[in-house]
Amino acid sequence: MQTPSDRHAYPAHWEADVVLRDGGTARIRPITIDDAERLTDFYEQVSDESKYYRFFAPYPRLSAKDVHRFTHHDYVDRVGLAATVGGEFIATVRYDRINAQGMPATAPADEAEVAFLVQDAHQGRGVASALLEHIAAVARERGIRRFAAEVLPANTKMIKVFTDAGYTQKRHFEDGVVRLEFDLEPTEASLAVQRAREQRAEARSVHRLLAPGSVAVIGVGRTPGGVGRSVLDNLRDAGFTGRLHAVNRAFPDDLRDLDGVPAHRSVHDIDAAEPVDLAVVAVPARYVPEVVAECGERGVQGIVVVSAGYAESGSEGRARQRELVRQARSYGMRLIGPNAFGVINTSPAVRLNASLAPEMPRAGRMGLFAQSGAIGIALLARLQRRGGGVTGVTGVSTFVSAGNRADVSGNDVLQYWYDDPDTDVALMYLETIGNPRKFTRLARRTAAAKPLVVVQGARHSGIAPLGHAVRATRLPYATVSDLLRQAGVIRVETITELVDTGLLLARQPLPPGPRVAILGNSESLGLLTYDVCLAEGLRPKPPLDLTTAASAEDFHAALTEALADDKCDAVVVTAMPAVGESTAEDAALAEALSSAAAGTPTKPVLVVHVELGGLAEALSAAASTGPRALARTPGGTPAGRPPTDELAPTPALIPAYPAAERAVRALSEAVKYAQWRRDAAEPGKVPEYEDIDETGAAELIAALLAKDEDPRGTELAPEDARALLARYGIDVRQTLAAPGPDEAAAAARTLGYPVALKTTAPHLRHRADLGGVRLDLANEGELRRAYQELSETLGKPEELRPVVQAMAPRGVDTVVRAVIDPAAGAVLSFGLAGAASELLGDTAHRLIPVTDRDAQSIVRGIKTAPLLFGWRGAAPVDTAALEEVLQRVSRLVDDHPEVVAVSLEPVVVAQSGLSALGASIRLAPPPARDDLGPRTLPAY
Repeated sequence: MQTPSDRHAYPAHWEADVVLRDGGTARIRPITIDDAERLTDFYEQVSDESKYYRFFAPYPRLSAKDVHRFTHHDYVDRVGLAATVGGEFIATVRYDRINAQGMPATAPADEAEVAFLVQDAHQGRGVASALLEHIAAVARERGIRRFAAEVLPANTKMIKVFTDAGYTQKRHFEDGVVRLEFDLEPTEASLAVQRAREQRAEARSVHRLLAPGSVAVIGVGRTPGGVGRSVLDNLRDAGFTGRLHAVNRAFPDDLRDLDGVPAHRSVHDIDAAEPVDLAVVAVPARYVPEVVAECGERGVQGIVVVSAGYAESGSEGRARQRELVRQARSYGMRLIGPNAFGVINTSPAVRLNASLAPEMPRAGRMGLFAQSGAIGIALLARLQRRGGGVTGVTGVSTFVSAGNRADVSGNDVLQYWYDDPDTDVALMYLETIGNPRKFTRLARRTAAAKPLVVVQGARHSGIAPLGHAVRATRLPYATVSDLLRQAGVIRVETITELVDTGLLLARQPLPPGPRVAILGNSESLGLLTYDVCLAEGLRPKPPLDLTTAASAEDFHAALTEALADDKCDAVVVTAMPAVGESTAEDAALAEALSSAAAGTPTKPVLVVHVELGGLAEALSAAASTGPRALARTPGGTPAGRPPTDELAPTPALIPAYPAAERAVRALSEAVKYAQWRRDAAEPGKVPEYEDIDETGAAELIAALLAKDEDPRGTELAPEDARALLARYGIDVRQTLAAPGPDEAAAAARTLGYPVALKTTAPHLRHRADLGGVRLDLANEGELRRAYQELSETLGKPEELRPVVQAMAPRGVDTVVRAVIDPAAGAVLSFGLAGAASELLGDTAHRLIPVTDRDAQSIVRGIKTAPLLFGWRGAAPVDTAALEEVLQRVSRLVDDHPEVVAVSLEPVVVAQSGLSALGASIRLAPPPARDDLGPRTLPAY
């Protein structure tokens, strides 16, 4: 941005785009000396009442001295931020550091006075709340821990901004003024308020894109064909309930309509009394900036850019894309695309098909998000199809193809779906995750209310699509998948599995458990289904063969009996049509199955059929007469929905799959998701330990970072790592250097026998198999002989870097690690030391902070966990102590973002207690912003 301050360089990292309460956007940035004219213009548009509330007296205009004061900041003791739209101020906030007497001060004073001013036309949009979040984050960064604000009692709006923020505060009335004082340390309440506001604002911004009252398609040709004309035709053919406009600057002046749609040369030519909510831009990329400027000036709320030629085309396109986002946000508009396929909303009140899909999909209860247009087309086609696959009565509520997702992303759409009454299941095809920390947070909350099924493309190539600007993860795909499953995401491998699982969850209840009954008229098909159930971790009962002579009545009786069995949680019906079977018999079987399933609406029913007859189509037809079965919470009520008796009757659907593998995989995912829901209903707690010295750890970290100014961070010396871990109650056994045999003997006398002699050279560390470790040395003679053997076998002492350490009780060697991944965030990992984790990859992972339940599950989540619990008659080890260490490491990393890597190896877990024999820690300056900071849109 512009200019240096008189004390500190311009803090560009404070700049941010935010979504406001009504779904529009604004830019927040520091105020500079170049803003004098903007500030004056802004103040002139503020009402006299608002000025009075700000200055406690009539204050019609700012003096030159005022303007100088409000535009000259040192960005430490005096800071001013402005919210802008279209480059002009709509609100300001500033703080001034003060001492205990309320006078101007410098550090170490940690209190500041804060004051706001919001233009009247923008009051009620949540601007002040967003500014408070950002000015509080700035203040914390500058060492300010508390804000004070004086507000007139009549200024109830501003008092509400402070009191609703969730901070710990004091309030008293003095000399006719309300004085508020509040700590800036984030609390559970303040974070909850911030997240709730974020959800409402981002959901509203997507709603404006998916439910517009009017749409302008820009770039419409006069003849059929072409992108713009196709979008216009699709909108009209879908029966869009709002107003449509066709726009092309090449239209003749006398052209008034195009096939009944009003035609204009520019959005400026549309009647000023009629708002334009959404613009679909289908012009060549070089003309898009001019179109976006016209839309912004016209007050368009959002744009969908289907034009290509952006980041997917190379470096020039990436620069063009960044500028497109900046331009759209500067006018307060959200943007889908560029290079997008479009958006669809099947609601009867909207009927929006602003996409390149020639056919409006069937209305249904599934939300669909795809980053790829081609995959979006494939998904819509699969859901639309009735035959040749899973029955497809269930359709789509909304569809978003984000293209390069330069602005609106899957996170925004998740915010919308979370409380969308028309969406019961969310399906997502993702090629990249721009903000995985936020995605896992939103996914966890969404999955607690409705299923979220995700398939990820380009997961093994390690290469993001050219149009996507994202941080690369260093974690393998299996680890990322594990972390997302922890957040409740249903991870599937293929588009076929995405649709299969989505259809089951959209129309069938969640299974109470993994016990599966199998019945049908084909013994072979039943046995195949039984084998697949075992392979997928389900607990099938022996198949019931009804024989090929079974009638529809036989199927009805068998299914009714299976569903009534308390030891059955789900039923898979296998159906082989008889030779020459008629359509009437298919319909009779479908009706029999549907009526039997309706009698027990709390258990899912699936059909595996051979595609010789019309059973799949008949089941779809039978659904039109049956009551709907909803996916229920463990308590029996659909999450996020009214009780069943408040819902209008809608068709039930028994999904029919052409292969046992597809049906059982979908059921397996439903079982795992249902278990996650039950577990999530009783979340664990992040423990509090009285012996943790968080303040002491922070001081030590600051001192250690001050020693090394490398912005990439520093690896701590062993004694420093040991001291830092001790602040969190983690004891690492002391290790003493032994550069020679005499020093080794002296170290052993200090520590006490028996001891271990170990090499610490990088190529020998943790490699007992190479002979670099000698254990249980009971006296000095054994120690000196071991030292000589190491030197003769492996190299000189200066190469080996020997150390001496007191022996730990025997146990199971494990490894505990935590790392800050640039994409996934803070991750805790656990496994057995050695080949199990290093060679076989038998490691479990959890997102930090780790709860007590997470710690229990991570210990039990590795394949070699039986070694900890008494495998083959061995004594079980102290897993409670191990879980405590895992939680303490989690707390250390969560409390101090400067701790970017921790490794405890090995951690020897004995029958009673444990011993951490080695530790390494890496520190780095904390990131300027993270997911715990103020609300902000991604920067490009």
